[in-house]
Amino acid sequence: SRQRDLVVAMVAARILQPKSKLATSLWWHDTTLPDMLKIGDANEDDLYQAMDWLIGRQDNIEKKLAARHLENNAIALYDLTSSYFEGETCPLAAWGHNRDGKKGKLQVNYGLLTNKAGIPVAVSVFDGNMSDPLTLLPQVQKVRDQFGIERFVLVGDRGMLTQKQIHVLQGLDGIDWIGALRPEAIKKLVHGGWIQMGLFDERNLFEIEHPDFPGERLVACRNTDLAKKREVKRAHLLSATVKELEKVKQMVQRGRLQGKGAIGVRIGKVINKYKVGKHFKLNIRDDNFNFEINADKVRTEALLDGIYIIRTSLGKDRMNADETVRSYKQLSRVEQAFRSFKTVDLMVRPIHHRLEDRVRAHIFLCMLAYYVQWHMMLAWRPLIYADEQQLAKDLRDPIAPAKRSDSAMQKVQTKCLDDGSRVYSFRGLLDHLGAIARVTCRCLAGENKFATFTMVTKPNPKQQKAFDLLQTIHL
Repeated sequence: SRQRDLVVAMVAARILQPKSKLATSLWWHDTTLPDMLKIGDANEDDLYQAMDWLIGRQDNIEKKLAARHLENNAIALYDLTSSYFEGETCPLAAWGHNRDGKKGKLQVNYGLLTNKAGIPVAVSVFDGNMSDPLTLLPQVQKVRDQFGIERFVLVGDRGMLTQKQIHVLQGLDGIDWIGALRPEAIKKLVHGGWIQMGLFDERNLFEIEHPDFPGERLVACRNTDLAKKREVKRAHLLSATVKELEKVKQMVQRGRLQGKGAIGVRIGKVINKYKVGKHFKLNIRDDNFNFEINADKVRTEALLDGIYIIRTSLGKDRMNADETVRSYKQLSRVEQAFRSFKTVDLMVRPIHHRLEDRVRAHIFLCMLAYYVQWHMMLAWRPLIYADEQQLAKDLRDPIAPAKRSDSAMQKVQTKCLDDGSRVYSFRGLLDHLGAIARVTCRCLAGENKFATFTMVTKPNPKQQKAFDLLQTIHL
């Protein structure tokens, strides 16, 4: 149908040259896309109507994607992010936890559900002020009721899988989960002696049990590299805070800053800047100010450096400790999808739409574009800056920092493939394929000087290889 062709064109345009709907309807006239799909007369209003058509079919499309990529007893990954609006009239727009670093902008939240490999299956859009945990249970209901999957393992981060949500999941038959403890809970376990720090000398992870978490397995992990980074960062922040507090102290001593209230306000600016005020003892008076680092608090916090605890309802017979940690870390694949959504790949933001369903359709379009891009990148791994040795990730140490394979590092260092040809980024390879042109020719020497014919430039070996690899995609 025409509406379907317009949606296909918008998905392709979102991958090739992400722009607003108006800009897209102008841009593609410099390409063969409108001619291939017979939509050369389409304008932005036609695109808006196609978006309205698409949103009415979102449930059916997601159901088909789930049937293709999710199955019973499989892992489903879920996470939430936000994007900002240009404008204030959309009903979904609200002030909320800003993840974009864009001050003074309303936002919308949206959650992405993927399979274990990170293939997107469904996207849900929420008000911009909705908290992460409240979006979780609707996903469980969608997977069970809409997709017909009765048993699965849901993976969510510590801000998503709160204790309240876990209590609800524990009452649902067939639903297991993998999450992580919040820092407050980890601190309680460490100070209560439930985590024997000496065990980390033998291995970087081990399992524990605790009466506060009945029916759960807790996997305590310690990343020494992360611990060192946090130690260095804390030392830097403490040093920077001391330097600024010394300036305030000298101002007080010279009489340039007087009064307990005024001194406190100035100190508050310093503390809020570096976020390590809990490690300082402050003595503020009307005519004097002293401070010192609370060494006990610094040592107490240092004990937790690099430590995180994965929690799960799965028994050892279904998933061992190593695999549990790896499964939790697969949430990075959803985060990778969000990075693709928000950056030059798909540019979901800023959102200009005013109608609620148009916003939902816009984000759903981006999900469909990422679905296509995911498969393209998988097929093009031999040609782009991507690690081809993916199976090794399933066997590596789950705690150690991820490292690229030797072959992937060779691509980065030499910028060449084994055959000596150039390595491309995904965007760079798209641009290289864009050099292929369809030319309309006219023969002035013939009888009919107005007759035309078309010619397509012949792909070079790299372009042909890229086309051949796309043919290997099987859904």
